[in-house]
Amino acid sequence: MVDVQCLVLTEQDKDILRHPLVGGLILFARNYENAQQVAELTKSIREVRADDFLIAVDQEGGRVQRFREEFSSLPPLKTLGDLYSKNSELAGLFAFQHGWLMATEVQSVGVDFSFAPVLDIDCGISDVIGDRSFGGDPDVVSELGKHYISGMRQAGMAATGKHFPGHGAIKEDSHIACPVDDRSLDQLLNNDIKPFSDTMRDGLDAVMPSHVIYPEIDERPAGFSTVWIQDILRARLGFDGVVFSDDLGMEGASFAGAYADRAKAALRAGCDMVLACNNRSGVENILDNLAVAENTVSQNRLQRMKAKNLYQREVMQENVHWREAVKTIQQLTG
Repeated sequence: MVDVQCLVLTEQDKDILRHPLVGGLILFARNYENAQQVAELTKSIREVRADDFLIAVDQEGGRVQRFREEFSSLPPLKTLGDLYSKNSELAGLFAFQHGWLMATEVQSVGVDFSFAPVLDIDCGISDVIGDRSFGGDPDVVSELGKHYISGMRQAGMAATGKHFPGHGAIKEDSHIACPVDDRSLDQLLNNDIKPFSDTMRDGLDAVMPSHVIYPEIDERPAGFSTVWIQDILRARLGFDGVVFSDDLGMEGASFAGAYADRAKAALRAGCDMVLACNNRSGVENILDNLAVAENTVSQNRLQRMKAKNLYQREVMQENVHWREAVKTIQQLTG
């Protein structure tokens, strides 16, 4: 999964999108001007590639919301966790509406899915998680995560839980550092992993592992570890969904070497698709040095990430549920 720099595709972008190793594209705030423009961009992407091509975005809400103008202002997930302590039933309803509204609006401009929800536990330590999490109680994160995912799925969007097995207990940001979490597997299973395992039982579609090293379990970051992906995630937890790497350009991935080496290591560990963003030379390094190989298991998994309902935006705005969801979210944002 690659990225592009501008509001429209360049000829170089089109050449990269046509490469047989490229199966998806992630959009950022720099690719967004307004709803019509980004809808035209996604249309142009699909004119270059067939319908099986995936288009994604990070549209969590709060400080991680790439599409803002003409989109609902989504509150951070912590707002739902705070509400849960006062009214758990209402918080569950609002979590459903948050997930449904996010998914519906994203799909209305031709995007298949958002990398959401964050299922990390907020331990009051992390510089990068914080209010992106539902909160600090694994049971609350599990419950609200289930409601949120249910809303996404009713809207026709597959859900991606991140950042397995948990990034919330480490201060350092893996975008700019190589974080280490010294806890044992039992400690992680009873705390950070619980929201992932609970939502997996309800059909979580995909997982994004963290670029965090857990030395009690393996010397490699989770996204590059066969122990984490094959032994724990697949075998022990029984997960059969998609595994996306986190961005290979992050500092937490640098231990593996050049971009092509990072991609090879992540795929070898068991990732179905790797993300290479914000570094065109790094993307080219991967495309020049990674062999094209058919992996029907991964390809079948990835097809589950296609949007089920690419709404027309005008039709969406006439939808009674959309209007109700907008009002609900406005209550959360004050």
